[in-house]
Amino acid sequence: MAWLKGVTYAHRGLHGPGPNGTSLPENALSAFAAAIEAGLGIECDVQRSSDGQAMVFHDWELDRLTAETGLVIERSAAKLAQIRIIGNDEDTIPSLRQLLDLVAGRVPLLIEVKTRPSTHIPAICLAVRRMLEGYRGPVAVMSFDPRVSRWFARHSGHTVRGLVMMEEGSRTLFARTRRHIMLWRAQPDFLAYDITDMPSRFAGAQRKRGFPVLTWTVNTPELLERALKHGDGPIAESAGVPKAARP
Repeated sequence: MAWLKGVTYAHRGLHGPGPNGTSLPENALSAFAAAIEAGLGIECDVQRSSDGQAMVFHDWELDRLTAETGLVIERSAAKLAQIRIIGNDEDTIPSLRQLLDLVAGRVPLLIEVKTRPSTHIPAICLAVRRMLEGYRGPVAVMSFDPRVSRWFARHSGHTVRGLVMMEEGSRTLFARTRRHIMLWRAQPDFLAYDITDMPSRFAGAQRKRGFPVLTWTVNTPELLERALKHGDGPIAESAGVPKAARP
């Protein structure tokens, strides 16, 4: 897991203003291509289509990022692939396969698996694992949901897996115990921790045990400085991306 450390990961790709007045939407192939060109790692979000394909999109609903409405999971992969993302006429919702083909092992890739309490965990995990079969390059899956990391620990032990965590200002004994239980349930290889909770006694203790600790979402120079001091790799966007890597 050494490859996880010392990398700045572009949060949902290097999205925002692009060259020549263009816009690079989040989780779009153009934003991922810009991250690769800048030498950044990539973080993306994945959820299922109605026909069980792993699609790269953050929101459960289409409304914020496209001209369509409704839930992502109610559309097939083919239908989703035809939906343009607001901000760039060239970008449509990509599949995980398209992203993997684009990256092709050139930069490290973090795949955040989106879930809700009602999510059928084996289905989304299988969809991701199928796409990763035969992929050559540094890649890891992660999720707020400990069920995802635990599934990969049991059924795809060679896949690097992480647990995304946040403290939300709660550092009581009950909250610390709950975090330890989540860690035990998830059986992760690394943590992705909310930068606003850093420095964290819990995260620091896991880091001393050998767990790489990535930090999200780093979006200011001050948070980047904190991330570099207390973590192993910032997941960054906007002003949190080192100046040398910005468009």
